[in-house]
Amino acid sequence: MRNTGELIADTYALGTGTWTMAPVARGALGQIWKLSGNGTAWAVKELLFEKGEPDVAAEAALRDAAEPLGISAPRLMPDRTGVRAVRLPEGSWVKVYDWVDGAGADPSDPEILSWCGRTLALLHQAGQGTRETPGAWYEQCPRDQDWAGLLDRVGRAGLPWAKELERFIGTTAVELGHHVSPSVPGDVVTSHLDMRPQNVLVGPGGPVLLDWDNAGPVSPERELARALYVWSGGDRVDAGAARRLVRAYRDAGGCAVVKGVDAFSMLFATDLNYVYVQAACAVDPTVTAEQRAFGGREAVAKLRSLPDLGAVSRLTQELEAEW
Repeated sequence: MRNTGELIADTYALGTGTWTMAPVARGALGQIWKLSGNGTAWAVKELLFEKGEPDVAAEAALRDAAEPLGISAPRLMPDRTGVRAVRLPEGSWVKVYDWVDGAGADPSDPEILSWCGRTLALLHQAGQGTRETPGAWYEQCPRDQDWAGLLDRVGRAGLPWAKELERFIGTTAVELGHHVSPSVPGDVVTSHLDMRPQNVLVGPGGPVLLDWDNAGPVSPERELARALYVWSGGDRVDAGAARRLVRAYRDAGGCAVVKGVDAFSMLFATDLNYVYVQAACAVDPTVTAEQRAFGGREAVAKLRSLPDLGAVSRLTQELEAEW
């Protein structure tokens, strides 16, 4: 019986010989593997929670539109039949990409900050004209009854962070949720939706943008606001870094403007939803013990790194002169 690596190599016509798979990183959506053989290497993304066939249309279209603009990204490879997502016999879905060698992006590097601003502007130009509306993950957050039900399940499971979750639900969840709202109709582009340092590798040819899975409709103002927060130090606001990113964005033709705390709606919504889904995974009897443990670790880590409204307000004040 062939191993999984050999099965994937054959399905994608990568060549004959011995193929091996080594785990590289675990993300919220699944496991990243390095597939090696035939003198080559490929990145395999195993989607652990996908129930049906993944929709890769937006990811593929945006990546293909961005390439002529100079945005470097791994190719999403088709299999022998032209399909870009394949289901393994075990049931999980996989996607295969170019393997990228490089170091993690340093958000304190001025050149990387300029690249980030420029890249966002180009993505917003490439994604113009969409008639779609952003998904609930980016526009809504859990309701009071959702949080109450989750807290009950976590408490009954006896998890040690139940009290921490309870405090969060009564304070931060309410404060951040107040600033989550739907985007203005018409002010939407198709974009990457997860532009953060963890999704950038810097190789010999420069920065490469990874993880296009979430590509879809978004308010450019809200994507820019989220990028400004995560690339300029989070709650430890680095005003110089934020200004450099904004100036590169504007110089490259970006038109979004971030003028108030409500512009960070996407940041708040995604973080609140992340706490909810990971905490829910931690008490889900239908997933594996490893997945429950991962969910618990991720929920606690996010509970302890949520945006502070005061810091976000300071960030907007620091940028007032840029608009």
